[in-house]
Amino acid sequence: MKLFSGDTMIHLKPSEIVAELDKYIIGQDKAKRSMAIALRNRWRRQQVPDDLRDEIAPKNIILIGPTGVGKTEISRRLSRFTDSPFTKVEASKFTEVGYVGRDVESMVRDLVEVTVTNGKSDESERVQEKARQNAEERMLDLLLPRGGQPEANPGTTASSGPQEITALTVADKVSPTREKLRRMLRDGRLNDRYVDLDVADRSMPMVEIFSNIGMEEMGINFRDMLGGLLPKGTKRRKAKVAEAMKILTQEEAQSLIDMEKVVRVAIEKVEQSGIIFLDEIDKIAGRTSGQGPDVSREGVQRDLLPIVEGSTVTTKYGPVKTDHILFIASGAFHATKPSDLIPELQGRFPIRVELDSLGHEEFYRILTEPKNALLLQYLELLRTEGVELVFDDDAVQEIARIAEEVNDNTENIGARRLHTILEYLLEDILFDAPDQAEKRVVITHAYVVKRLKGVKDDEDLSRYIL
Repeated sequence: MKLFSGDTMIHLKPSEIVAELDKYIIGQDKAKRSMAIALRNRWRRQQVPDDLRDEIAPKNIILIGPTGVGKTEISRRLSRFTDSPFTKVEASKFTEVGYVGRDVESMVRDLVEVTVTNGKSDESERVQEKARQNAEERMLDLLLPRGGQPEANPGTTASSGPQEITALTVADKVSPTREKLRRMLRDGRLNDRYVDLDVADRSMPMVEIFSNIGMEEMGINFRDMLGGLLPKGTKRRKAKVAEAMKILTQEEAQSLIDMEKVVRVAIEKVEQSGIIFLDEIDKIAGRTSGQGPDVSREGVQRDLLPIVEGSTVTTKYGPVKTDHILFIASGAFHATKPSDLIPELQGRFPIRVELDSLGHEEFYRILTEPKNALLLQYLELLRTEGVELVFDDDAVQEIARIAEEVNDNTENIGARRLHTILEYLLEDILFDAPDQAEKRVVITHAYVVKRLKGVKDDEDLSRYIL
């Protein structure tokens, strides 16, 4: 489900947005409410008068909670529902401008790149039928050289020598021979035949450039510059008709896409509805008292300030304003607290939401309720082998209880603990499934206790296995 239809946002109420999130994420009602309000405010901003619209800035959010409680998943699901440009970055990977590493502006460039790629893919799907028709005509031109006679032996390899293919007249285009070849092509009777076709040579010299705007961006721009200066070469290759049709369809689709429109729409989407998820922001919090420059902590916070507040970032597609991009930061804040961030950055994140730790009840619901519930995933995986997997309710309750106990006794990794427990619990079944004679397997409370008791009770062992 998407809240965007073309350029128009369907105005879902916050309660309806929360209901959609409830289908995939258990609990965390406070976080869902805050995210729903932030999304609704975007729609509200589009309705206000133009003179005030640019003055309304998004209210950025900090999600506080241990790992595995749904911080990232809430943001990712929200972006999917709304068809909003979304990227997730680790704040700890950034370094201060002037030092080797990624600078903070690269996250905006990543967001634009992802949005342009998605827009190009959507546009390619839209022109696919026209591209296939054009590719079919080009293939028929290859199969039916000048003179209107097909190449000899239509089921064999075509001549490896270069062939002069010229434009056919209108009469040739509707000739009986051409139409016969068209029917054979559509029926797949020519799929095993080889043809020679010229394809674009995309090989480029490898050049490394060091720059303070980021290695990845300079590398892309330099390759684009070389691509414009060097002649566009082609190379001849031999391919089966089926493969050649895919290549020709892809080339035709690329030529039909209006890249200027794709880039223009992508930049507008990024500026008006982009979401950047800043994970591990607690790792750059706190003021170090060590010697030397603070390359990855306070320095990064200072570099984040203008991006979050609103500035213009130069990308290879053009300048992008960050004034209305929604920033969602998250962190566990075990060793630090939000107040350890520099005051200027704290002010840019006015909404703070603390997520709850997950317990027995939440684990049970995660296993059974969501559309992508963990147990359902395993049921469908084993169904591909013809094995029917059945979980007793008591067994599911025991799995949830063990997950809570292991999290309490070792590191609390939230719902991710369920993945490790289920993999260990079902290891033998997953291994033997292809050769198993009994096609119905029931997981009982006794089986769960027998399989997990020894590992669970041994704290040292559970640290390594569960």
